[in-house]
Amino acid sequence: MHNQTLGTTHVNTPDISSQWLMTYYFIRAAVSFVWVGAAFTLGAAMPLIAAVLLIFYPTWDAAANVLDAHRNGGLRRNPTQAINALLSLVTTIAIALALSSSMNAVLGVFGVWAIVSGLLQLATAVRRWKVYGAQWLMILSGAQSALAGAFFIKQSSIPAVHSLLEVAPYAAFGAFYFLISAIWLYVSAARRLRA
Repeated sequence: MHNQTLGTTHVNTPDISSQWLMTYYFIRAAVSFVWVGAAFTLGAAMPLIAAVLLIFYPTWDAAANVLDAHRNGGLRRNPTQAINALLSLVTTIAIALALSSSMNAVLGVFGVWAIVSGLLQLATAVRRWKVYGAQWLMILSGAQSALAGAFFIKQSSIPAVHSLLEVAPYAAFGAFYFLISAIWLYVSAARRLRA
């Protein structure tokens, strides 16, 4: 079977590629759950840790997109992930700068990033549907990310005391979607083996 990526193909067995995607989703879920736990504990108590967590989140997203694209033919064959990785790196810098201003500015930056990266994730999932099947959870996750981004932008315009804890539920939902997607792929692979 061919792993199709926006008009180009490269040979990849379905078992190997599905196994990688399952592993990738499990890793994304685990890192996000750890991040959420750190946000509600250390981040809620220590502003410096909160700042580090806010900077880490898009940095990790950039690294994860690059890693996944590399395992699926490279960044040139996966333009949505290449753009997403670049966007996440720019967002990392923007959040670092916004932290010196206010959490309102941070929420605004985070909101723009959530919208664009969510739409790029949605596009990646649509592209992968032909190879891996049911990517509906990743499509839903991307759409929800875009909606959450709009909410963050709205919140950023409200003069109130904002904190890292407003971002944590967004990360928790992302972790949930990655976890369920990984389990879905695991169950599908197990059924194929039994068949």
